[in-house]
Amino acid sequence: MKQFYFLIFILCYLSVNGQKNKHGRWNQQLEKYVNELGQVDYKNWLSEKKELNAYIRTLEKMPPLEIDSKNSKLAYWINAYNALTVQLILQNYPLKSIKEIYNPWNKYCFEVKGKVYTLGEIEHKILRKMGEPRIHFAINCASKSCPKLLNKAYEEKQLEKQLTRATNLFLLDTTKNIITDKYLKLSRIFLWFGNDFGSKKERLEFISKYSGLKIEFAKIKYLKYDWSLNEQ
Repeated sequence: MKQFYFLIFILCYLSVNGQKNKHGRWNQQLEKYVNELGQVDYKNWLSEKKELNAYIRTLEKMPPLEIDSKNSKLAYWINAYNALTVQLILQNYPLKSIKEIYNPWNKYCFEVKGKVYTLGEIEHKILRKMGEPRIHFAINCASKSCPKLLNKAYEEKQLEKQLTRATNLFLLDTTKNIITDKYLKLSRIFLWFGNDFGSKKERLEFISKYSGLKIEFAKIKYLKYDWSLNEQ
């Protein structure tokens, strides 16, 4: 019995320390190539794409364990999605939009435990199924109307603050949402993934909570989505 508990302790220790160091390389690259506005210096990132590829290989070799917390798993998959999106852009750079790439969200690009995933599968079959709607404001599709790519890696212990900040920033960005107590002009993210935010009433409660503006009844329209590259 003592050996069993010792093994659990070792696994927990390795998991915590592994997660702590896992995203350091990604954090360094984000700080170097992404500004405070979420604009990306793809041109210069090309010169260091080997570092990005090495980080992605590390993620493939160190997937979350069953005993890991939900926040640890969320941070892992959010970072993976964002890093893979940057990798996809660099593989096809220069370009003006991710939509110039054929079927970008259905390319198999990430292997974990013998299974190969597309970006679409990571978003729809993993992240969305974890019951955290704020992931929609953390993952980035390399486009101007997308939630901005933060210049920090998502981390387990900071995740709650990071997701709240990402959601606040997105809702209060008037190029992406126009929010008043009478009418809302929202990002199409709320249209495409409406079920993730619940009923219309629950959606308004969510927007009220993270925008800081009390909304009880409001007409909703959706803004045009700008797929132009989020480049500096």
